[in-house]
Amino acid sequence: MDLGITGKVALVLGASGGLGSAICSALAAEGVSIIAVGRKAAELDALVSRLSTSEAPASRRVCDLSDRDAVTGLASELGPVDILVNITGGPPPTPASGQPSTLWEEQFQAMVLSVISLTDSVLPGMKERGWGRIITSTSSGIVAPIANLAISNALRMSLVGWSKSLSREVGKFGVTANIVVPGRIETDRIRFLDERRAEREGRSAAEVSQESANSIPVGRYGTPHEYAAAVAFLASRQASYVTGSILRVDGGLIPSI
Repeated sequence: MDLGITGKVALVLGASGGLGSAICSALAAEGVSIIAVGRKAAELDALVSRLSTSEAPASRRVCDLSDRDAVTGLASELGPVDILVNITGGPPPTPASGQPSTLWEEQFQAMVLSVISLTDSVLPGMKERGWGRIITSTSSGIVAPIANLAISNALRMSLVGWSKSLSREVGKFGVTANIVVPGRIETDRIRFLDERRAEREGRSAAEVSQESANSIPVGRYGTPHEYAAAVAFLASRQASYVTGSILRVDGGLIPSI
């Protein structure tokens, strides 16, 4: 299927991670020019090198989203952006109580304020051109809070309210805003969380991962490629009537309707 986005420009946050990298590849395959943003220069360089085989150009920007000045600097140097994919790293595993306010503030900047700031910087151009896609990746914790990930549960939920409110404001300009919810996608972040759980419970990471996979109706973790395909659809011309929505890419993991 031709997604109708050849020639568009996408700004993809978290591009040095597994999900962001896969999304860059999926969009580049559709002829989208990529601006890949992440913290790890080497991973970004390797990604841009891989994408250079496509007809659409790719570039990278190193930026730590927890650094407000760095985010402001990134926003000031951007040209026109048609597709914004918001992906942020996850906070450390913690319970809800007893966390220092500095940790909450740091993670709020990295996970919420950075997303809002960069969205605000590209929205005027989208509205002027009458076309835009704002896609924000969150976590299954926004539907069913995940034990020992209280900061993630709380802050990612705030992005849901923001995105829904935004969708109602920008729809008339041809701009959509949607949330994507990953389940257990095979990335470094998921491996890290499995390892931390294994340490807490005195088990092997392999045992924890297999138990987790068995709890998923499709019987396995998802791949970044599968997740990226869903994001690419939301960025497409065909998805112009999909906005204010939450799309689960979880293999049926989340039990609620």
